Amino acid sequence: MNNNKISDDLMVQFEQLKNATITMAPSSTAARVEQLKQLKAALLAHQNELLQALSTDYGQRSDFDSFMADLLPSIQHLNYTLKHLSKWMKPERRHTGLLLLPSKVVVEAFPLGVVGIIVPWNFPINLAFAPLITAIAAGNRVMLKLSEFTPHTNQVIRKICSPFIADLIEVVEGEREISEQFSSLPFDHLFFTGSTAVGRMVMAAAAKNLTPVTLELGGKSPVVITPDMPIKVAVERLIFGKCLNAGQICVAPDYVLLPKGKELAFIAQFRAAFKRMYKQGLADSDYSSIINHAQYQRLKNLLSQAEQTEAIISSIAEPAFDDELHRLAPHIIYNIDTNSALLNDEIFGPLLPIVFYNTIEEAISYINSKPHPLALYIMSFDKQLQHQIRTQTRSGAVIINDTVMHVAVDDAPFGGVGASGMGQYHGKEGFLTFSKSRTIFKSYAFNPRTWLIMNAKNMMMKVIKQLFVK
Repeated sequence: MNNNKISDDLMVQFEQLKNATITMAPSSTAARVEQLKQLKAALLAHQNELLQALSTDYGQRSDFDSFMADLLPSIQHLNYTLKHLSKWMKPERRHTGLLLLPSKVVVEAFPLGVVGIIVPWNFPINLAFAPLITAIAAGNRVMLKLSEFTPHTNQVIRKICSPFIADLIEVVEGEREISEQFSSLPFDHLFFTGSTAVGRMVMAAAAKNLTPVTLELGGKSPVVITPDMPIKVAVERLIFGKCLNAGQICVAPDYVLLPKGKELAFIAQFRAAFKRMYKQGLADSDYSSIINHAQYQRLKNLLSQAEQTEAIISSIAEPAFDDELHRLAPHIIYNIDTNSALLNDEIFGPLLPIVFYNTIEEAISYINSKPHPLALYIMSFDKQLQHQIRTQTRSGAVIINDTVMHVAVDDAPFGGVGASGMGQYHGKEGFLTFSKSRTIFKSYAFNPRTWLIMNAKNMMMKVIKQLFVK
C-alpha cells in the first residue's frame, strides 16, 4: 500500500457514518429486521437487472452461474439471518462463580461501529451482500468498496443500496489508488475478499489504525482422489466446482492429487462430463467467460509456460480459445515442472494440474508442503482414508465427495487458515465477527463483598484459601 493522502470525498463518506454511529444509539432488533427486509425487497426487485449486468461485465456470464452462485446465496443468507437474528442479539447469561456473588454477568453482542467491506470481481453480488447483510444485522454501518472490473453490476448495487445511503451504507468505486486509500481508513473492522498478495497489503494498511481484519483469501485447494474412488464418480463430483464461473472462484479445485497411471482415464471422463454439461462446448451459453482480457492472457501465458517445460496439456474441448469473448476451455496438465506457476500460484481459471502420488502418505506430505488451502476436497468412500487425510492436514474446510457446495451452507462458518485467510463469516460466527462480545458485570444494592474488602480482608483471604485454593 502507498502513502497517498485519503481523498476528501472518501473521508467525508466515512465521517458521515462515524458521526451517525456516535450520535445514535444501537438499533433495535425490530429496526435491523426492517432494514434487512427492505434490502431483500430491493434485491428481488433488481434480480434480472443484476444478472444482465454481470453478463455485460464478463462479456458472457452464465445465468445459471450468476443465479446459483451469486444471487441465490444472497437471498438465502438474508432469509437465514432474519430467522436467527433475535436469538443472536439476546444477551447471554454467564456464571460469576461463588466468589463474585451476588453479582450478575451477561455477554451482549454490541455493534463494532463502521465496517469496511472490499468486494472482488468474481462474485460481486454475493461477496458484497453476504458480509453486508451480517454487518447490518450486527448493528453496524458499512462502507462498500466495489471492484472496478464490474462497473455495470456496481450500478445496480448502488440502486439497491440507495435508500440506505448516508445513514447506513456508503458505496465506493475506483481503481487501485482508491482501494489503497479505503484500506487506510480507521474502520472498526475491515473485511476483505481477494488474493493472498493483496490481502497482505490490506492487512498492513489496517494495522496502522489497529483495525481488526477478516481476510477471505484463496490459495491452491487440492482434490485428493484416493485409489478406491471410481474416476468417473470423482470427475462428476469435481467438474462443477472447476467449471463454475470458468474456475474463477476462491474455492475452485486448484489441482488434483491422482494415483499414478490414472491420468488418461481421468482426462477421458472429464472430457465426457464436460460435453454433457456444456453441449456446445466453448460456445455454450452456460459456460462463462474470463472476466477480462488481462486475466484471459494471464491464463494463456500459464499454458505457454507449461508447453515450454514439456508438460503434457490436454484441452477438454475444441476450439479451446475464444479471444474475442475471452473464453477458455478447461485444460488438464501433468508432468509439470515443480517450479511452475501452475503448481505454486492460485490458478483462478479453468486450468487443472495433476500431481501424481504413489501412497496416501505421499499425497498428504505434498499438501502439507504448501500453504494451508481454503478448501480440501477428498474423493473417497473409504472412511479410514477420509479420516487419515482430514486429520493429517490443515485447511479452512474439508469437503468429502463434493466441491464448493460448503460455501452455500448458511449455518456453518466459512473462512481460511494461514495464507488462505483469517477470521470467518456465515452462521452465528459471522454475526460475532461483526460484533464486540461485551461483558456486562452488575452488582446490586446489597453487596457484602464490598464490606468484607473494606473491613475484614485478612479473614476474607483465610476463608478463600480454605475453600478455593486446593
